Amino acid sequence: MSGTGTDSPLVPGASCAGPAAGGSRTAPDGGAVSSGPGVPDTGRSDTGNSARTAELARSLKSLLTRIDAACAAAGRDPAEVRLLPVTKYFPASDIAELHRLGRHDFGENRPQEAGAKAAELRELKPLRWHLIGRLQRNKARQVARWAHTVQSVDSERLATALGTATAAALDEGERQAPLRVLIQVSLDADPGRGGAAPAAVPALAERIAKSAELRLAGIMAIPPLSADPDAEFARLAELHGRLRADHPDATELSAGMSNDLERAIAHGSTCVRVGTALMGARPITSA
Repeated sequence: MSGTGTDSPLVPGASCAGPAAGGSRTAPDGGAVSSGPGVPDTGRSDTGNSARTAELARSLKSLLTRIDAACAAAGRDPAEVRLLPVTKYFPASDIAELHRLGRHDFGENRPQEAGAKAAELRELKPLRWHLIGRLQRNKARQVARWAHTVQSVDSERLATALGTATAAALDEGERQAPLRVLIQVSLDADPGRGGAAPAAVPALAERIAKSAELRLAGIMAIPPLSADPDAEFARLAELHGRLRADHPDATELSAGMSNDLERAIAHGSTCVRVGTALMGARPITSA
């Protein structure tokens, strides 16, 4: 399936980053993406916190410049790499400000928090939610109501639960398209961090590909903190290549965060998940 940046967060094939003012580019999956410092004018006093808006605009411009520079160093087109802001613990007002700055896709770690933000911001369009944190099967029905993409599918049982939940959401009119999913790959075999073992990826991919309610979009991973990121990203790129040999439409390689996005891009990442470099330090929370 191919998609465009429509006003529904539940449209298949949309990219990790929506178009920003100053021009858009076409992503490999057909979605509009932007890179470089194409940040809209933030001179507004009618809504939002102007100081926070300015802070987010500066951070976004700097981050997009980093992405462009990393692509240039790797000999890649910046249109191949998408930015996914990670907004865990940050208020819905920050997401609304980033939406005004041209961001349309957001990553969240916790289903309950994400669902509440999705409800609060339901009038913002286009707006697409990506769950990037671990997901328990008993939360699948909740997530199927609002998620555009789940990047953390790591077992056939979870895939089955999401397929069933998505079918119910489609039947009840809570969504209009299949759920886009990525397989989370474990690079260190740590059960506490989640992820499917590399050897389990082919069978899991086949299970997802056979589901009418799910769309296999690619793979995601987080390198172990103690590992060499270059070695782990190279390993992930090799796994992705094998996956695409059997599933050519699984083009997404979600890898790289604030501290290592340049190395991830050098190894083929198509989606960088960035929190601190864009949002700043996380608010203090008791959650």
